[in-house]
Amino acid sequence: MPVSDIWEVLRRPLITEKGTALAAEGKFLFEVHPDCTKAQVKQAIERAFKVSVVAVNIAVMPGKSRRWKRWTAYQSDWKKAVVTLKSGERIELFDA
Repeated sequence: MPVSDIWEVLRRPLITEKGTALAAEGKFLFEVHPDCTKAQVKQAIERAFKVSVVAVNIAVMPGKSRRWKRWTAYQSDWKKAVVTLKSGERIELFDA
């Protein structure tokens, strides 16, 4: 499935303790569409935030199992992208 829309590729920013520490190094975390590639993530970040992307690293995070009474449900696997920006550039979304 080709993913073309910017906000279809970038699902949401990940604001975590680890992500905040990485932001000081110019690296930002995003949850992305499971079918997208590094090139699509790079293009979406550059078009959405008007910054220069140096590198994109992607990891597939395994879904967790949840129990409710006697049933077990499983969350879907999801994809995380670590985006490295050109030195001196920032994404305003993470400055708050």
